[in-house]
Amino acid sequence: MIYLDAAATTPVRREVLEAMWPLLTGGFGNPSSHHAVGEAAAAALASAREAVAADLFCRPAEVVFTSGGTEANNLALKGIALAAPRGRHIVTSAAEHAAVREPLSYLERFHGFRITVLPVDGAGTVDPEELAAALTAETTLCSVMYANNEVGTVQDIARLAGICRSRGVYFHTDAVQAAAWLPLDVQALGVDALSISGHKLGAPKGSGVLYLRRRVPVEPLIHGGGQERGRRSGTENVAGAVGAATALTAARRGWAAAAEASTALRDRLIAHVLAGVPGAVLTGHPERRLPNLASFCFPGLSGESVLLELERLGVVASSGSACAAGSDEPSAVLLALGLDADTATTALRLSWIPEATAADLEAAAAAVVEAVGRVRAPHAARI
Repeated sequence: MIYLDAAATTPVRREVLEAMWPLLTGGFGNPSSHHAVGEAAAAALASAREAVAADLFCRPAEVVFTSGGTEANNLALKGIALAAPRGRHIVTSAAEHAAVREPLSYLERFHGFRITVLPVDGAGTVDPEELAAALTAETTLCSVMYANNEVGTVQDIARLAGICRSRGVYFHTDAVQAAAWLPLDVQALGVDALSISGHKLGAPKGSGVLYLRRRVPVEPLIHGGGQERGRRSGTENVAGAVGAATALTAARRGWAAAAEASTALRDRLIAHVLAGVPGAVLTGHPERRLPNLASFCFPGLSGESVLLELERLGVVASSGSACAAGSDEPSAVLLALGLDADTATTALRLSWIPEATAADLEAAAAAVVEAVGRVRAPHAARI
């Protein structure tokens, strides 16, 4: 089997399991307990926080451990918005994940916020000038995804964040898909908050990180004992935090070289599919996209049928966001890119881990061509 659904989740790294195991067995203490077992857990948690801070080029105190990317997004968006530093206006893009769209909808419905949704062009990019024009004296927050999970388009986050900072607006980015492949220096990016999910990096599900710049006001979502410096109460998942930190460090080790190598493989796969499948449409930006993601639409065909044929050929992939699996509705992201609803339902997303080989991706590209041919043959016969 060739697994090409890394944008949905990744296998747990061996080094992550080895780092977590002692904390699930002998080192099981509550880090708030003032005895040897608790203090050992607290030391492990502090070490994990320092490791994440080193990878993000921030202070350890600016790292908040969460249950995943969704909670990190919710804490950043609701937390900053409800701290109400300026007003009740938020700006976002039309190509965001549901973990951003839904918290903003909540703020709109229950707290009276006005949400401005910036359009994206056919490649999925946000126009910086449109962002600048959307900001007002009432704008509290802007959230734009670093790299799109469905089509792979990468935004110019440093430029967008710079526009917001010059206007006194806090800027958050969902970096869940970007964390293994793109620069993560939060100082260079200029962001005030950045979300990461552990299971996209080789950690278990249920672990995540929120970077929150010092002095950015935030109202906690979970109230209680005041853990995580009062930003996220509840006894800390020390093993999960250590797992997320270990996975992030592993992903960041040699990431630039891995990204360069994967980009070359990605471009060959895209060229193979476009040459072998007449009428295939590449979705997302042709160049400014994640190194490990290729996404297509096949107008006139059933995307689900292509996926089934691919699995018969030994390739596991997806039609887009795993969070929307089973939905009959076309992807909101693909509609935002200007695709019609029928074409949007034919989507195929191929995404892989850094360890993916050239042979695997070449075989996958050939399988896509064959799978589409198998689906198209009976379709053509009916016509």
